Amino acid sequence: MNSNINHKINQVSEKTLVIGIDIAKQKHFACAVDDRGRVLEKSFPFYQSEDGFEQLVKKIESLQSC
Repeated sequence: MNSNINHKINQVSEKTLVIGIDIAKQKHFACAVDDRGRVLEKSFPFYQSEDGFEQLVKKIESLQSC
């Protein structure tokens, strides 16, 4: 691997919450994993709207407090 990728990997710590998002036209799906790649929250949907984004933010905040 090149040094840029290694640098990014080294930034991940036990306090890191990784959110992967599958983007679609209207309905997106997100999944949360920890620094070791363990799934903390299975795929959950959120919509392309202000309400959908607020739901995503609330979900992320709830995962951060765990």
